[in-house]
Amino acid sequence: MKESFVLGNRAIREALRAPDALIPTIFIPLFFLVVNVGQTARIFPSGGTPFLAGQNYAAFQLPSSLLLSASFGSAALYLVEEIEGGYFDKLRATPIPRMAIIAGRLYAELIKTVAIAAVMVLIALPFGIRIESGILGFLVLLVLVALWAVVFSGFMQLIAIKTRSAAATQGASLVFFPLLFLTPNFVPRNLLTRPMEVAATINPVTYIMEAVRSLILYGFDWPVLGLGFLVVVVAGALMLALSVRMINHYD
Repeated sequence: MKESFVLGNRAIREALRAPDALIPTIFIPLFFLVVNVGQTARIFPSGGTPFLAGQNYAAFQLPSSLLLSASFGSAALYLVEEIEGGYFDKLRATPIPRMAIIAGRLYAELIKTVAIAAVMVLIALPFGIRIESGILGFLVLLVLVALWAVVFSGFMQLIAIKTRSAAATQGASLVFFPLLFLTPNFVPRNLLTRPMEVAATINPVTYIMEAVRSLILYGFDWPVLGLGFLVVVVAGALMLALSVRMINHYD
């Protein structure tokens, strides 16, 4: 664990030395939030749309932007740079657990995503959005979004280790966009067409999005929250198991 924190703190310092690299992580998700709300908010007025629970449509769209932001992680690209530059092999030659090399950057992604998600929510609050579950719900929301960032970045790191190619790793990161749009992104699941509803139901991102959305719109909906955290935990366990296997067979 100590080695993971040391490597994670190093990755955090890398991010702080280039803060301009974080701007797209905030700007692009907020841009999509503004565009989506601008196109559809009049279709779903807060007073006449039951699934908004009295809030405006921006509150319904905010979880999509948060998850999009959490999927902009740079851990895998930094890992490719270390592989190409030889630093990764130097780390593997040191007497530290191999898993710490992977976990260190994931820890950095966790911290970075908590900070970015908090900033995005605070930016959204003046526009009429409120967190129905209160301060505690806000903290749970940050944890859930950050855990998703860890899971997604972990799978991207797997691709980085397997391909050892920045182009392949960056291309693979685009897989999130189909996953994001195959969710109840614009309306709840029960309002989707049947094919889309089936696709959303088998898409794991749906349950994370619905859990985040429930904290904003309805408060603590424990079954929905439980499903969201279950998906994150199962996906995280799978990612860690594959990471251990891949780094042990790296050569």
